[in-house]
Amino acid sequence: MPDSADLTALRDVIEGPLREIADRFSRFLADGWPHQALVIFTRECTGRPRKVTGAREITDKVTIAELEALKASVPAGHQLTTTAALGGTTRTVWAVQDPIGTLLVLVPRSSRTRFPRPAPLAEVFGIVATSIRQQVTQASPDYLAESRAASSERARTITEMAAAHETALVTILTTLRSARLDDHRARLAATDSASAALVALRSARETDLAQSEEPAHAAFGRLRREIRQMLRHHDAELEFTAPAKNGQPVPGEVAHAARAMTCAAVLAFTGQPDLTRLRIAWSSDSTALHLDVRDRESGNLDVQGLRAQLDGRAKTLGATVEIDAVPGWGSRVTIDLPFEPASGRVDETQLADLNPRELEVLRLVAQGQRNKSIAAALGITESTVKFHVAGLLKKLNVTSRGEAAALALSAGVPGTQPAVP
Repeated sequence: MPDSADLTALRDVIEGPLREIADRFSRFLADGWPHQALVIFTRECTGRPRKVTGAREITDKVTIAELEALKASVPAGHQLTTTAALGGTTRTVWAVQDPIGTLLVLVPRSSRTRFPRPAPLAEVFGIVATSIRQQVTQASPDYLAESRAASSERARTITEMAAAHETALVTILTTLRSARLDDHRARLAATDSASAALVALRSARETDLAQSEEPAHAAFGRLRREIRQMLRHHDAELEFTAPAKNGQPVPGEVAHAARAMTCAAVLAFTGQPDLTRLRIAWSSDSTALHLDVRDRESGNLDVQGLRAQLDGRAKTLGATVEIDAVPGWGSRVTIDLPFEPASGRVDETQLADLNPRELEVLRLVAQGQRNKSIAAALGITESTVKFHVAGLLKKLNVTSRGEAAALALSAGVPGTQPAVP
């Protein structure tokens, strides 16, 4: 049984931002399972399925194809020592796959080191994998911000690389097709090679984008199954209206958010004792996914409570939420989720890098509170407050508390109104 210090450290691993979970988990494992690189691989995180940390000469070269091959060789719910292609070369690795399919790969510091305590590692990783899965399933604002940033970054990189490589290959083809080249056979062979490379490049781009997207009707199909399971003991009649099958694919983070927000709305509607019929509809156009949940009941929907559940996700993705409840008539929730992020302010992008504790400290700093009062409000020491302030100043790329407060106020961080003297 792990001692309390181990459990506290494990809580810190799963509580922080998802984008940094590989770093936190690596530090947690460092003493018991010494390693030079760590990779967590999960297809559930559409924006960033690889979460890596450690030796850059390994982690920078790890590919999705390598991880898929390694995952196929490790039975679900098992852990083993094996040799596998990772980062462009064959290495000895310690691999664990939890029963749901999340893969952990450790590259030991020495290939001769035996896999220490594989069973406890699998148990600990199971907790971490469950935490990742819950963040994805619940579409928490932290997960959505991380996934949207990763998706945007990847799409931009893919587009830039594709454009550059396509230009280069077209130039090669034009040159090799020139009548001034008299080595006919060499020209044909080179032309075929360049043509194949061009097709492969375009195909790779389409494949990578497809992995980060989901057809809207498929996402709705998953939602329908979840809701039917969730309401299997409820008497309300359910009406589902799916989006068109030929609609635009939905970014992964938008699909996760849409399912989570729809489920939250459905649960709020079922809180009405006289609910007899509920309509759940999705539709889409070229720019957004539109959610519509309505009834024709008494209009006693808990509007304030539901808005509190939806607002965090909505703000993260730039969505709009409208909730109407008219006594004696009925209730309706409509949500518009844009496919592409709005041209967000720099301050919002920077704030996405702060962990929950740093956001709490920033909120109090923006109110004009000093370290002593912040420490008292949060139940921590002044030295810990100084540590958090230094960390958030670094992440926000500012040099003073005043700059940090101004940034928080302009970004609309809740509770950042200056304190009244």
